[in-house]
Amino acid sequence: MLIDSDLLQKVIQPRPEKSHKGTFGRTVLIGGNHQFGGAIIMSALAAVHSGAGLTTVATDQWNQAPLHTHLPEAMCIDWQEKEQLLAVMDTADVLLIGPGLGDSSLSLELLAFTLAHQKSHQWLVMDGSALTLFAKENLTLHFPEQTVMTPHQMEWQRVSSLKIEEQTPENNRKQQAKLGATIVLKSHRTTIYGQQECYQNTTGSAAMATGGTGDTLAGMITGFLAQFPKNDETIAAAVYLHSFIGDQLAKKQYVVLPTQISQAIPQWMHYFSQKKDGNKEF
Repeated sequence: MLIDSDLLQKVIQPRPEKSHKGTFGRTVLIGGNHQFGGAIIMSALAAVHSGAGLTTVATDQWNQAPLHTHLPEAMCIDWQEKEQLLAVMDTADVLLIGPGLGDSSLSLELLAFTLAHQKSHQWLVMDGSALTLFAKENLTLHFPEQTVMTPHQMEWQRVSSLKIEEQTPENNRKQQAKLGATIVLKSHRTTIYGQQECYQNTTGSAAMATGGTGDTLAGMITGFLAQFPKNDETIAAAVYLHSFIGDQLAKKQYVVLPTQISQAIPQWMHYFSQKKDGNKEF
């Protein structure tokens, strides 16, 4: 199924007048080691700008000051404080782990901890090094139907054991069914292998080919799942909007930075929440 702007109009609804921050979901983002703190910051920017009501970032202590500088709206904890991490995870609607997580023993410990403590009502988004660790250590998903994996093709090769040249739609669908998770397979035309449908993205350009774009997408998916129905359509809408915004910026820019996409999210979400006339001219 090809995604178009009609899906955005369906998923992104005007906010109810009687609401509060809890109405729009609680997210916990886990990632950002000493070297790759920017990744989890970009994910957090995307989650908050996508409308998540409350966002907490569990990260290396070195990233706390930069995070508060870039995004004072997000709360922050030291990812080594397990009691505190468990306490915030218990309140979450959606968990994200992986951006800037790294591949250390602590990284693996955090991933195993997150998988072990995911609750039956919670959704989990896995990105970046979390996928590599998951494949390498042969870990188990406790709630696969409530898990979203966002691999690029090499990460999908590790998770699925399909070499890139073997990653046909048929083979990808078979491996997705075995895993049980929703797979957002990133490429120049990202494909979502969902629980019910397969969605083909129709937007995106080479202007978006820069570090952090995937971290931003993971944050958007997290923010969308926190506040909208938790299903294939919501995930596909986040994927489409991410690339759609990139395309709009690329009309006047040679390179589109991930943080620019995040800054533009509220404007375009407002646009599609109000646009009910069926006009597809932008």
